[in-house]
Amino acid sequence: MADVLSQSQIDALLKSMQTSSPEPAASTSSAPVEEKKKAETEQVKYNKYDFYSPRKFTKDKMKILSSVFENYARIITSQVNGVFRVMTDITVMEVQERRYYEYVNSLNENDMVTLVETIIPDHAKNLVPLMMYVTPGMVITLIERMLGGGEEVVKVKDGYRYSDVEIALYKRVLSYLIQALRDGFSNYINLEFKAQRMEDNPSMIQDVGLDETVVIVHLNVDVTGLAVERIKICLPGTLLENIFQVIDSRKHIARGYAFEDNRETILDNIRQSQLPVTGQLGTVFLDLSDIYHLKVGDVIDMDKGKDKDVKLFVGKQPWFTGKMGVYKKNVAIRINRRLYEEEEEAELEGNLSQAGVGDV
Repeated sequence: MADVLSQSQIDALLKSMQTSSPEPAASTSSAPVEEKKKAETEQVKYNKYDFYSPRKFTKDKMKILSSVFENYARIITSQVNGVFRVMTDITVMEVQERRYYEYVNSLNENDMVTLVETIIPDHAKNLVPLMMYVTPGMVITLIERMLGGGEEVVKVKDGYRYSDVEIALYKRVLSYLIQALRDGFSNYINLEFKAQRMEDNPSMIQDVGLDETVVIVHLNVDVTGLAVERIKICLPGTLLENIFQVIDSRKHIARGYAFEDNRETILDNIRQSQLPVTGQLGTVFLDLSDIYHLKVGDVIDMDKGKDKDVKLFVGKQPWFTGKMGVYKKNVAIRINRRLYEEEEEAELEGNLSQAGVGDV
């Protein structure tokens, strides 16, 4: 029975444990929690990359699209405010490269989507149309203003079905938003946009494959500070590839890298240009006093024989050498050779002499 503790000994043992153990226990238990929180805050965030559908457009091209739609947002803000007499603030929320099914899944079955045909000048291909969706709240509010309504903001639930009259007015509202796309792209390329058709069920649109790469643009529309609406634009990848191809080709031409197949076109454009052609008999240097005393009948020695070649200038650049003569009672020059050929031969002879070729 020696191993059995009395009640007083048990109480003393519990008391000693309560006074000595809490501090190290607290320190050991709180340390992992603090380290875990610190690790979570310092954890680097990475963007997910889908290898099944790799990115088609570089950061530079996405910056161009961001610039285009920021310009577009400013234009439609001023147009909507001026035409419909309503205070709105339209800003770009995001411009992201996604797959088409993500755009379709973000819409309801009854949402009205407008398909817009894009026309590139001197481009014969039939391009895939872009898609534009405007939330019903914004459309109905603008229609109310068109019909002389008050300043109230009409709140409409998602999936709202337009009546026949509202569809006719809906087309009028969308015409302003579609025409402004041309001005948005005008800094980079001249495009024409035209409403093609409307679909009241986005899932039925078969112009784009579900896995095709698209660029989705979200525009935030703050109507009089009381309601927030959205404009969602879907730009198919095939359409953007054609647009960027034209933009890149114009950049190369602007930098001076003209394509070989444009050579004949360039020559046709400059072939009718007029340039002065001047024959130079020679050059001589005279003092100012000699020039001052010159009079009619004086002879100036050109320090050149009568049978030597003279230079023929095109503009201010010497191009040919030739012989002075008379053609149909007019002074003329018969061209012997191009001047740069003589310069090339002289340079070649100089290189050969430096290399020791021909020395015996």
